[in-house]
Amino acid sequence: MNTRILLKGGTVVRNGLIERTDVYVVDGKIARVAADVQPAEGDKIYDCTGLTIMSGLVDLHVHLREPGFSSKETIATGTAAAAHGGFTTVCSMPNLAPAPDTMENLQQQLDIIERDAVIKVLPYATITRKRAGDELVNFAELKPYVAGFSDDGTGVQTEEVMRQAMVEAAKTDTIIAAHCEVDELLRGGYIHDGEYAAKNGHRGICSESEWKQVERDIELAAEAGCRYHVCHISTKQTVELIRQAKARGVKITCETGPHYLTMCDMDLKEEGRFKMNPPIRSAEDRDALIAGLQDGTIDVVATDHAPHTAEEKSRGLERSAMGVVGIETSFAVIYTKLVKAGIISLEKAVEVLAEAPRKIFKLGGGLKEGEAADIAVFDLEKEFTVDPDTFLSKGRSTPFEGWQLQGECCLTLVDGRVAYERK
Repeated sequence: MNTRILLKGGTVVRNGLIERTDVYVVDGKIARVAADVQPAEGDKIYDCTGLTIMSGLVDLHVHLREPGFSSKETIATGTAAAAHGGFTTVCSMPNLAPAPDTMENLQQQLDIIERDAVIKVLPYATITRKRAGDELVNFAELKPYVAGFSDDGTGVQTEEVMRQAMVEAAKTDTIIAAHCEVDELLRGGYIHDGEYAAKNGHRGICSESEWKQVERDIELAAEAGCRYHVCHISTKQTVELIRQAKARGVKITCETGPHYLTMCDMDLKEEGRFKMNPPIRSAEDRDALIAGLQDGTIDVVATDHAPHTAEEKSRGLERSAMGVVGIETSFAVIYTKLVKAGIISLEKAVEVLAEAPRKIFKLGGGLKEGEAADIAVFDLEKEFTVDPDTFLSKGRSTPFEGWQLQGECCLTLVDGRVAYERK
């Protein structure tokens, strides 16, 4: 590995500022961020003229599927895909086999990460044993090794169980990252209970199935004083509940995904690549999410990258597995559809994709001297058509297939090591 890398003449975006400058990396750390850095003999120099340099992106919500479901994705393929998208850290979700609910089970995942990951991976532990919603895991034992605690894929149905989980999270200063869903309100639905479902004879998932549990959890989080993060929010009611909770001083943060910000249910087609949970909802919900992103109610954009096999996604809207991929297109979707459209600034995009996740989850790093050289370089002028056959992920099912986007990743450095380089 070359121990000295100079990113020369790029446009650096960090901490709400944009400046033309150089970034000098020595032995895996950012040594200097300054104009006109003079290289030493033997330095690897990247001419970044016309390119944009930012802190490596962080995805708080990624399914790497290993151990247990390696036909869908592996830690090797998932992290290669993440690096292709400009991500240097991802947090991997716990719906695995075995579930990471004990140190022994978690260690299986940690060993694969150590062996195969090309970027940094922080796993979540489950909130409850086997994600069954009953018995809590040992928070104190697992906390040093995980990003936080989540039963993602299912909501914790019992109020008292979630109350005790939040008490444990407060004691250990860790995060509850909640998939919010009231099972009894699902009623066999599989897309949004809206206009498209009504017109095409589909069973819908009502918005209340999400926001009702968020409403419950906000009160529990206020009572426990824990750090509470709401995963993949999709409804206008959820946005407003979180906005009000923040105003009250509840320690609450949240994320939404690129597809919820850029699509509505009337964009659906009768294909499995449009099926995920929560579903893409109405135009009114989408607009409320955009407003929440603009005013800071929504802290983070995370992909919920959820690969499945081609066969599992080939059964149409009703019968396909829930989940789509997005880690290789996330930045370009946000840049093209929100930044280029004047909805948010480039600085805001970098904040929600890279800086806020680090701050909320206390990950450290960032584009400043002395920190690990986790860096992404993008060509914002590069136009491309989303072609799933070019993905490094095993997953090919994306609602963005065929979209014309701008903003291609050129280079991803992790601890100063090249994790991805555009050929």
